[in-house]
Amino acid sequence: MSDDSPFDLDKPAAYAAWRERKLARYPTDRADLVVEVRDPRRLSRGEREAIAGLCRRANMAVYAGRTGSVADRAIPAALAAEFGLRRLDRNPGADDDGITALRVVEEQWRNRYIPYSDRPIHWHTDGYYNEAGRQIHGLLLHCVQRAAEGGENALLDHEIAYIRLRDQDPAFIAALMAPDAMTIPANFVNGTRLRPARSGPVFSVAPDGHLHMRYTARRHSIEWRDDPVTRAAVRALEALLASDDPCIHRLRLEPGWGLISNNVLHDRSGFRDQGERTRLLYRARYYDRVDALVRDVSGSSVSVEM
Repeated sequence: MSDDSPFDLDKPAAYAAWRERKLARYPTDRADLVVEVRDPRRLSRGEREAIAGLCRRANMAVYAGRTGSVADRAIPAALAAEFGLRRLDRNPGADDDGITALRVVEEQWRNRYIPYSDRPIHWHTDGYYNEAGRQIHGLLLHCVQRAAEGGENALLDHEIAYIRLRDQDPAFIAALMAPDAMTIPANFVNGTRLRPARSGPVFSVAPDGHLHMRYTARRHSIEWRDDPVTRAAVRALEALLASDDPCIHRLRLEPGWGLISNNVLHDRSGFRDQGERTRLLYRARYYDRVDALVRDVSGSSVSVEM
């Protein structure tokens, strides 16, 4: 952690300055998160800069593309590459190209997992169960078709969650930064261990100085560090996520729309498919963060306020 990191609990002045900038620039209207684009495979300079600006301010942007219900897997791949997302997390649910088709699956092993069902998904960051060297920093969702009913997402920048908890009690942050704050038990199927137990912090600071978060609101298959401060911190986080905080945005992705983010906190309501209205989203997870620098015509980066 750098000497002037706002995430250092011993540097309150650095935190106060960063907090003021963050909250002053944060979009509190859901519509301000949406950037209209003609074709997400070929962004104009203005479209790219608008998306990059939102990712700097809110760690996410929603693009409203005009491709509609075209099932083109090149769309998320091309958009991800445009923002420096290249190191794909090829998880077991992904297809050969590393992209996962999220739809209701009645059979196969996938039907044991909520993302392949129409059931609600509680608040989480993607890949919270991954090992330390394979943390998910970038997440892209592209909507091909929405459900007949439901399927809304709630979104919260993890930096805002950090601010809310630190403002309540800095001890909450210290507890959630402990290396054993949250443990995901081993995953066994039919007596075979698919994944070992993994412990780690909720909040951590990456080598590049950015804040990272791993979290799930699941009540089972998770073990929290057993001490009063950690339990209080978890309750405070749960209360925040259940609140009407103006920084929590709720929306439903339409066909041709998508989310590009630094793996912000998100959930998904339950949904119902009907006839041709069968929900399909493409998901791509990356070990990279979104490259949100504005570039000049030569491709060189231009200094911007963070």
